[in-house]
Amino acid sequence: MVNETWELVKCPQGAKLLSGRWVYKIKRDAHGNIARYKARFFVKGYMQREGIDYEYPYTPTARTASL
Repeated sequence: MVNETWELVKCPQGAKLLSGRWVYKIKRDAHGNIARYKARFFVKGYMQREGIDYEYPYTPTARTASL
């Protein structure tokens, strides 16, 4: 990637991929103008197992400036 924010890697052998969906949100300022765009990836909760797929709930967010 150009700005080296993240890199694409292969899934380790024997690991299960968790599917999910992207949720996009437009943040506006006090005047109603677009201030920023936000994107968040949610993993389907029923597919996760506590202690195996996660230790605590965490949702990383990405800023368009870093993409």
